Amino acid sequence: MAIFIITLLGIGNFALNRAVLESQHPLFGREAWLPGGLGVRISFASEFLLLLAALWFAANGSPELGWAYFAYSLFNATAAWLILTRRV
Repeated sequence: MAIFIITLLGIGNFALNRAVLESQHPLFGREAWLPGGLGVRISFASEFLLLLAALWFAANGSPELGWAYFAYSLFNATAAWLILTRRV
C-alpha cells in the first residue's frame, strides 16, 4: 500500500513540476537556466531520484521515508500553488 501511495504522490510531483516549469513565471526568467533545456532535465532527474529512493526505502520496510516523501510532496504542492497563482 505504501508503494502505491508513494507512486501516486510521485505522479503528482511530476505533474506539478511540469506545470511550474511551463508557467513562464518571471522568477524563472531571472534564473540562469542551462542551455538546451538541461536545467529542465536535471529538475526531472532529481525528482525521479527522490521518488526512486522513497520507493526503495518503502519496499525495504522503512515507512519513515514514506512519511518524509509525503511531507516533501505537501511542501512541493504548496510551493507550486504559490508559483502558479503568482503569489510569489
